[in-house]
Amino acid sequence: MMPSTFSNPAHVAIIMDGNGRWGTDRGFDRSAGHAAGAEAVRTVVEASVAAGIGTLSLYAFSADNWQRPAGEVGGLMELFRRYLETEPVRLRDQGIRLTVIGRRDRLPFPLQAAIRLAERSTATGRQLHLRLAIDYSARATIVAAASRWGNRPLDAERFRRLLGEADRGGMVPPVDLLIRTGGERRLSDFLLWESAYAELWFTDRHWPDFGAADLAEALADYRRRDRRYGGLTAEPRAAAERAR
Repeated sequence: MMPSTFSNPAHVAIIMDGNGRWGTDRGFDRSAGHAAGAEAVRTVVEASVAAGIGTLSLYAFSADNWQRPAGEVGGLMELFRRYLETEPVRLRDQGIRLTVIGRRDRLPFPLQAAIRLAERSTATGRQLHLRLAIDYSARATIVAAASRWGNRPLDAERFRRLLGEADRGGMVPPVDLLIRTGGERRLSDFLLWESAYAELWFTDRHWPDFGAADLAEALADYRRRDRRYGGLTAEPRAAAERAR
């Protein structure tokens, strides 16, 4: 059964782009933009709970971001560690479960420890499943999932389970709405399999300026769309059924 066109999405994914540019546009360094972006995460997470979204996946650091200057990367790793050490109490109080998807073996050990503790302490949350993608690559995850199965016959449902195991995020619904901030118009290797039928929504607003009103605007636009999944719109479908 297809989800209603008029309901809120079950799974929203956001590519949080524009932090560094937000900082430099204001005469600061890029790290100031990343810190401001962490505040935007809190705002959007709370707005997602209020909107009844079930799963929120946030692209925090891609596998390709290791190419950035070492100082910026180090600052980001420290920012992630502080967030994961300080936020779990707030998340737990709001009924939010946190998981981190992506590779972990390349992350600093203190960050790895913070991830494990944050996941354990929020494991019972049922209001929202918040997924942070750190050192994440959709293509690498797909390759890892395929390699787990070997040469045996494989269907889409089994593969979806393997993807959940490969990225440590578990089974989640397909992405209904994918948002990208910062003015770019591409997926950048984020949740490629899960976003096969996602509705896409782009904004020029940099991530630190993205707030509850922007999320509400994206959700309103989503509800106006006709999600056909390769079929007919609702009216032609009804006409086709009557003609049978």
